[in-house]
Amino acid sequence: MAQKPSIPKGTRDFSPAEVAKRNYIFDTIRTEFKKFGFQPIETPSFENSSTLMGKYGDEGDRLIFKILNSGDFLKKADQTALAEQDSTRLTSTISEKALRYDLTVPFARYVVQHQNEIEFPFKRYQIQPVWRADRPQKGRFREFFQCDADVVGSNSLWQEVEFVQLYDSVFSELKLQGVKIKINNRKVLSGFAEVIGEQDKLIDFTVALDKLDKIGEEGVKKEMREKGISEDAIQKIQPIFGLQGDFAEKIQGLRNILEGSETGKKGIEELQFIQDAIEAMPLKTATLDLDVTLARGLNYYTGAIFEVAAPEKVKMGSIGGGGRYDDLTGIFGLKDMSGIGISFGLDRIYLVLEELDLFPATVTENTKALFINFGEKEALYAMKAIRELREHNVISELYPDSAKMGKQMKYADKRSIPFVILAGEEEMKNNRFTLKHMKTGEQSIFDLAGLIEKLK
Repeated sequence: MAQKPSIPKGTRDFSPAEVAKRNYIFDTIRTEFKKFGFQPIETPSFENSSTLMGKYGDEGDRLIFKILNSGDFLKKADQTALAEQDSTRLTSTISEKALRYDLTVPFARYVVQHQNEIEFPFKRYQIQPVWRADRPQKGRFREFFQCDADVVGSNSLWQEVEFVQLYDSVFSELKLQGVKIKINNRKVLSGFAEVIGEQDKLIDFTVALDKLDKIGEEGVKKEMREKGISEDAIQKIQPIFGLQGDFAEKIQGLRNILEGSETGKKGIEELQFIQDAIEAMPLKTATLDLDVTLARGLNYYTGAIFEVAAPEKVKMGSIGGGGRYDDLTGIFGLKDMSGIGISFGLDRIYLVLEELDLFPATVTENTKALFINFGEKEALYAMKAIRELREHNVISELYPDSAKMGKQMKYADKRSIPFVILAGEEEMKNNRFTLKHMKTGEQSIFDLAGLIEKLK
């Protein structure tokens, strides 16, 4: 007996209804990207390993899917590494390519490679799949789509303002209420490390702080101690755990904490600029919230940091995120090219819309009318009508075989096709069609023009 086929863990098949819902999200995001002036690009699904490795930290490197070299890859393998089972050394000699981990690093590579063809500032959007060798769980997969928008070649804070508005515009179009756009600034985090005298442990400090919502205050402090951050330093930073109130009140609290840090003050100024602009142009459905513990794991953010939280009634992680990076293209030799980008988490947005029943009923609509097949002559008569209906954007089709009527009706019912059309000898003789509503059973007779008008 043949073995039942399966798919790898962390990947999924999508049914027609699921694809329709995913396309609804894609189309909404793409429309808003275009509305805000972003241009589409695409990059290969796999890159040279040298492009990706070392750009995401040790943890990210471990999650990159490597591709074995074609042919007899072991011939060129490091035999010593093979004998010693040293996977790190061996991998570099048997794998020169890897599936992309995200869209940002390939975008940086694209900008550097095509810098003489690009007009800066360059606004691009990209909607493509990425792969991560992560442990699958709810809302986290090994193959998933990212929907990114970035601007490179401008230091202007108006870009940050636009990205807040872009998030709000997309979620407004998706009718998703209660979304919270959390914002912080890496300069503020650097200021924290500066005022407690732990500048050399900035990454350890921010990685621990970023876990506050997962492991709590005591968990964060415990991790900081494990990373060598002193008890005195932890006590100095205690006020950040108690920052409460609206944006303005949190800003004032930051000013008190970061009074001795010029870097921190610069971060506060940038946050204030963004908040003042958004207050002058209020958001439609989302809210902007200052979260001073927000750090995000990637090391290349240098200014504003964004993370989008789903409505509180839905138990879901972030559904979007991003931030400013001052020198991302520098990893490929193009220095001083500031940029900022955000990403939408398609799969999590899908789960949120599904849980809140926010997909419009029309999204999964398919064939509107099925013509019953009574035989060759009747099928030709039906096909001529189907061609006219399609010209008027009425999705219609003919059952391909002249099977029993019951079987054809059952097929229409299982596919949720709302109408069936009967065109037998009597209808053909009178140039008519019998239209039956599947739910009510009501039947009406029309000529072709009347049929088109009714189904439109």
